[in-house]
Amino acid sequence: MSAYHKKADQSIEKSVYPLPMEQLTLSDLREAVKGRFSSFCTAVGIQALVTLMDQDVESMAGPKGKHNPNRTAYRHGSQATTIPLGNQRLAIERPRVRSIETNQELPIASYEAFANDDQLLQAALNRMLYGMSARDYGYGIDDYSDVAETSGTSKSTVSQRFIKASTKEARKVLSRRFDEKKIPVILIDGIVLGDYTAIVVMGITSDGEKLIMGVRIGSTENAQVCRDLLTNLIDRGLQYEQGLLAVIDGSKALRKALKDVFGQKVLIQRCQVHKMRNVLDYLPKHKRDWVKRKLRKAWTSETAEEATRQLRSLATSLQVDYPDAAASLREGLEETVTILKLNVPALLQRSLRSTNAIESSFSMVSKNIRNVKNWKNGTMVQRWVSSSLLDAESRAHRISGYRSMSILITEISAVNNPLLT
Repeated sequence: MSAYHKKADQSIEKSVYPLPMEQLTLSDLREAVKGRFSSFCTAVGIQALVTLMDQDVESMAGPKGKHNPNRTAYRHGSQATTIPLGNQRLAIERPRVRSIETNQELPIASYEAFANDDQLLQAALNRMLYGMSARDYGYGIDDYSDVAETSGTSKSTVSQRFIKASTKEARKVLSRRFDEKKIPVILIDGIVLGDYTAIVVMGITSDGEKLIMGVRIGSTENAQVCRDLLTNLIDRGLQYEQGLLAVIDGSKALRKALKDVFGQKVLIQRCQVHKMRNVLDYLPKHKRDWVKRKLRKAWTSETAEEATRQLRSLATSLQVDYPDAAASLREGLEETVTILKLNVPALLQRSLRSTNAIESSFSMVSKNIRNVKNWKNGTMVQRWVSSSLLDAESRAHRISGYRSMSILITEISAVNNPLLT
């Protein structure tokens, strides 16, 4: 008798589950699971699987107890095993069948259909990303111990499932191909986790969708790490011959890597939010609101030339009293107005003037990793970051102004290929 049947015997005086499916009554099952509808459905499901397995065995080995000279297999007892259900594993008995010709065990099709761990891996991934620890996993799932022996909810088991599931997510990110995608915009930024820095590239497709393209783990945002990441994107099919707009936070390492890999084909837009923050950090509080208004007015100018003029004028006015603020503003000033050089609608300009799109994904990462206290190695960082970013990607909306992406593509191409315009 299976562990499943033995557990049922504890609930009622005489087990009903060994009966054929058609002989079971509602009162039998209701009594066995004490009125719990979820347990009732589970009991019915397991009994249905038992019936299906019996049918599979009969199709291979013929009716039990009847000689069949044409059979290709014979019964070989049973084996205690488990099936995944309700984010845990439930014990059942699986019948065994061997081939007459080879004497090798044959698979039971109905069992194989339900025996894989995919749902358990996904459940562990989702729950741990949203704050449930492996130690408390058992408290966050339904209890089916009134139906069958349960297993697979220990801390170590759940941790192994999460590692396996998050490794798959990391592979998705690291192996994505871009041959069939038009990606005119990339955003690059880094997030620091312990002693590690994860450099992330997000692409904006021609339809305005956000796509996590790559993750590279290093100690800092150094040029070599960034260069390797960008080169890997080209190896995976990123097309940039018609031009590319890259939005970055102002890191010199990122800028150098972009120019080294893409040359003159890349237009660089410095994040205006980061630039404003850097300048304001050099100013006393009573000056910050005034400078903030001046910066916003300049960056909403009609043309890049007018914006540049206003920004340089502001830097001059700050020079005497706040020379470091003026120097911070002048550094990379023209790259903060790159988006104004492209004749695209204002709504799309606002979406591409900063790294906010990738920063919002990082906020999801920060939320998902809040329970992690110790980053053991770069592989662990890669798994968690990739899983969190893919989760954020699945929830992301298209960027504001995405209907104007075709205009942006034309403008980028015109800048990179002026002879064709």
